[in-house]
Amino acid sequence: MSSQPRKRMFQGALAATAVAASVLGTAPYAQADPASEALQKYNDLSHEAEVLNADHLKAQEALTVAENELGKANTDLTAATDAENAAKATEEQFRGQVDLLTEASFEGARFNNLSALLVSDSQQDFLNRMSAISVLAADNSEALGKLSSAVETADQARVSAKDATDRAGKAKDDAAKLLEDIDKKAEELDGRVKEAKAAYNALSSTTRNSLAAGSEQTPITVDASGAAATAVNFALGQRGKPYVFGSNGPNSWDCSSLMQAAYREAGISIGRTTYAQAVLGRAVSRSEVQPGDLVIYYADQGHVSMVVDSNTAVHASTEGVPVKTAPIDSIGPINTIRRIVG
Repeated sequence: MSSQPRKRMFQGALAATAVAASVLGTAPYAQADPASEALQKYNDLSHEAEVLNADHLKAQEALTVAENELGKANTDLTAATDAENAAKATEEQFRGQVDLLTEASFEGARFNNLSALLVSDSQQDFLNRMSAISVLAADNSEALGKLSSAVETADQARVSAKDATDRAGKAKDDAAKLLEDIDKKAEELDGRVKEAKAAYNALSSTTRNSLAAGSEQTPITVDASGAAATAVNFALGQRGKPYVFGSNGPNSWDCSSLMQAAYREAGISIGRTTYAQAVLGRAVSRSEVQPGDLVIYYADQGHVSMVVDSNTAVHASTEGVPVKTAPIDSIGPINTIRRIVG
C-alpha cells in the first residue's frame, strides 16, 4: 500500500476516534486538569464545612432552647413546691379545727335545735344557744370546705412538682447530649475548615482572583423600596469583607449571618441558620424573584444568598472569598426561594 492511502486511513481513524469521543462526552487522550481538580476539591470541602457550620449553629440554638426549658422547669418546680408546702400548712390548720368539732361531737356535744331546747333555761337562753349552734355549724361547714380545698390544692401542687421535676430532668439530659453533639460538630468543623483553607491556598493566584470577582464596592442601584431595599443595600455594603465560618459580623460574615444582619437592619428578625431561613416567608419561583428574596442552595440547604435583581445575588461565599455579588444560578443548585417581605 502506498504512503498516500495509508495516510488517508490514519486520518480516517483519527476522525472516527474524535466522533466517538464527542458522542461519549470525552476527548481522545484527555488528561485531568490539575487546576480544575484543585478548584473542585476546594468547592467540595468548602461546602462540607458550610453544612457542618450550619449544623453546629443549629445545635447551639437547640442547646439554648434546652437550657431555657431547664430554667423554666426549675422555676416551676420551686413554685410548685412552695404551693404544696403552703397547701399542707392550710390543710393542717383546718384539719385541726375540723378534728376539734368532730371530737366535741363524739364526746356528747349536741349541735342541733332539739338539744338547745332541752337544755335551755329560758327563751333567751334558747335563742342564745341557737345562735351559737348556727355559728358553730357555719364554722364547721367553712372548715370542712377549706380543708377539702386545701387537700385538692396540695394534690395539684404535688402533680405540678412531679411534672416540673420530670421536665427538668429531660431538659438537663437534652442539654448534656447537645453539648456533646456541639463539641463533636465543632471538632469536625475545625478539621474541615483547615482542609478548605489548605485547598484554597493550593489554588493559583489567577483562580483566587476570579473567585473574588464581584466583591468590589461598585455602586448598584436597587429597584426596591422599604425593608427589602434596606436589607439589600446593607448586604451590598458588606462586599469585600471576609467570610469566616460562624462569624456574626460586623467585620466578617458567614452566609446566613449576613442575611440575618441585613434584615435586622430593616427591622425584621429572621433565623440565624440557613435551615431556619429556608422556611421563612413564602416560597416564590425563580422567574418571580425580587430584590430581598432569599435563595437557599443545595439539597442540604447549606448556603443562602440575597437577590439584588432578576439575575444577581449578593452573598458571603465561602472560605477565602469575600462577600460579593454573583449570578444567582452560578452560586449552586437552587433548593428554594423565600420572600420575606411583600
